[in-house]
Amino acid sequence: MKPIFGRGPSLQLRLFLAMLLSVGLMLADSRLDAFAQVRYVLNSAVAPLQYAANLPREILDGLSSQFSSHQRLLAENKALKRDLLVKQSDVLLLEQLQQENQRLRELLGSPFVRDERKMVAEVMAVDSDPYSHQVMIDKGHVDGVYEGQPVINDKGIVGQVSYVGAHNSRVLLLIDPTHALPVQVVRNDIRVIASGSGEQDVIQLEHVPSSTDIKVGDLLVTSGLGGRYPEGYPVARVTEFSFDNKRPFAQIKAMPTVQFDRLRYLLLVWPTDRERLVVNKGESVDG
Repeated sequence: MKPIFGRGPSLQLRLFLAMLLSVGLMLADSRLDAFAQVRYVLNSAVAPLQYAANLPREILDGLSSQFSSHQRLLAENKALKRDLLVKQSDVLLLEQLQQENQRLRELLGSPFVRDERKMVAEVMAVDSDPYSHQVMIDKGHVDGVYEGQPVINDKGIVGQVSYVGAHNSRVLLLIDPTHALPVQVVRNDIRVIASGSGEQDVIQLEHVPSSTDIKVGDLLVTSGLGGRYPEGYPVARVTEFSFDNKRPFAQIKAMPTVQFDRLRYLLLVWPTDRERLVVNKGESVDG
């Protein structure tokens, strides 16, 4: 029986012919560029498949890049917020230092400060007793502070030292009910005694006859009597003058020139007479 398909060339012959055909085609393409158009068509046909195969990698790379960028932006934002907070705190501190510098300039440049020796002191604490008006300052015995020493600021009389420790002292304020000092009216030199009322914005003039020439608006300054306070420092301004014919004395109130609810920096004053007395005592002891 004759087979339907005849026997073809052997496998070795087929391989040899395929190799000859391949070499011939490569030589023709390299020498004559015969298959440029065919290659262009094949590349165009395969390009969508290449793009489709590369798409998952590009998507993953894009997501990874976006995630990294997001994390980096979050970290940078957090760092910037932290730096901004630090800078804002520095600005607040700078404003506070500027205000303190301004207060010290006003204090040391006060026209009320004359030739007496003086020292800047800072308020450390305020007495919590509602019936006592005192503050603690950061200067004491080692700084030469003494009991009864006058204390002022850039507005006028604050009070006097009532207790001296080694490194701090207590100041009895002008408005304390137990405090009194001799004052005089600038307009006519009338001398009276002013005492604290226990209120921050009121002091009283004691035992003043109703016929005394004192008017609302008169400025009261230290008279220098008693040797405790130097003469001429502002104390208060008269705000009320009233009298009753049935009473021998007038009721006079004045507002202190110092704002006692805003005390921060004070000046300790050594009156010239006291310094001279201390020097003389030292010379007599040495002799």
